[in-house]
Amino acid sequence: MTSTDTRPTAGPDPSPSRASAWTALKPLILRLHFYAGILIAPFLLVAASTGLLYAASFQIEQVAHRHELTVPVGEQRLPLTQQVAAAQAARPDGKVTAVRTPEAADASTRVLMDVPGLPESTQLAVFVDPYTGQVRGTLDSYGGSGALPVRAWISHLHRHLHLGEPGRLYSELAASWLWVVALGGLTLWVTRRRGARRLRGLLAPDRSLPGARRRLSWHGSVGLWAVLGLLFLSATGLTWSTYAGENVGEVRTALGWTTPAVTTSSGDHAAHTGEGVHRHGGPAVSVDQVARAGAGEGLSGPLEIVWPAEPGAPYVIKEIDKTVPQRLDQVAVDAGSGQVTAVLRFSDYNLAAKLTQWGIDGHMGLLFGLANQIVLMLLAAGAITLIVLGYRMWWQRRPTRGFGEPYPRGGWHRLGWAVLVPLILLVVAVGWFLPLMGLSLLAFLAVDVLLGLRARATQQEGA
Repeated sequence: MTSTDTRPTAGPDPSPSRASAWTALKPLILRLHFYAGILIAPFLLVAASTGLLYAASFQIEQVAHRHELTVPVGEQRLPLTQQVAAAQAARPDGKVTAVRTPEAADASTRVLMDVPGLPESTQLAVFVDPYTGQVRGTLDSYGGSGALPVRAWISHLHRHLHLGEPGRLYSELAASWLWVVALGGLTLWVTRRRGARRLRGLLAPDRSLPGARRRLSWHGSVGLWAVLGLLFLSATGLTWSTYAGENVGEVRTALGWTTPAVTTSSGDHAAHTGEGVHRHGGPAVSVDQVARAGAGEGLSGPLEIVWPAEPGAPYVIKEIDKTVPQRLDQVAVDAGSGQVTAVLRFSDYNLAAKLTQWGIDGHMGLLFGLANQIVLMLLAAGAITLIVLGYRMWWQRRPTRGFGEPYPRGGWHRLGWAVLVPLILLVVAVGWFLPLMGLSLLAFLAVDVLLGLRARATQQEGA
């Protein structure tokens, strides 16, 4: 087979200093992109494949649990009190923690309960027909999004491969390196020499090129279209991670960027008088009164009404419509008097808290509904395509097949101190903030050094 070098070629630069800096940096970026692509791509491939499945999980959930989620449309809905009572009669062993009102005319009411034996962050959801009070079934409900079993299983697969906390390391490693691979690839692609067809060659693959170069053209063009989405997924994915996520949380706290919460303190009056509960320990007002209090503050469905966490604590009503235009206001309602004690409007969130909420909802496919989920599927499919093409190109150009020499090492020797010192400081800072990336980068460097020593020894033996 004829040897073909498919490596990107830097274009001419009128500035000698800039050309010199890029000439020195390019081998470093190439080797970093190479090692990350070969060693981290398997984790990225798993994350992209499971992410593609998760983006479709909302539609899968609607089909798999259609009986519990939907009801025949009736004439008039029963009071929430009766619906909750029906759920309690069906599961007397459960303690009601919240109720979610129907999103549509043909949707069921979801009564959430704490039941002994359920996994962490999981509650029992009892689905009640709001028109007849008939219980249509019970399912486990996971997390704040209320994921039902099929979506929860896919979510756990994407998050930690059903391996628990140790499994989360894979997704954090993938998110930590995704932005590096994406930006490195973008830099290499846009600095290639394309002549008069430069812009068209960047945006669309050149099908006239021979095999290996055509695959490189596809790899670069697909990456260019996907890069912004991949950067978004990397940044938002890190907020869920174990170690980097903790650092992100500390930064947000230090800068006052945390997400606000509605005030749920019981207040002096309730604390001293015991007002707010029956003499038997239950709330003094009904859930229907609480719902009316929330409606008086402008809250509209779908709603989640959370039961008081302790005697004297208020009900909390939350708007849970995360699709644009979002409805995410919250109010606290005194459990004894039914009066609103606190209001939190989403419009009052600070900008960082809003961006965090939008980022999380976008990552989960909630922000723009079905369109959001389709974009996530396309991004996942694009990432899978990039990885497959990348491995294909590596397999064809590896030295044993004659497809060009390995990317040269030692490019940092040609960097001036004015560039090298800030670069080292930046790498150390990023490695500290993203610990798994820092540790894996040290592993890459160790492998590179060992390969260099081996190559030097081979050359000396040959001499």
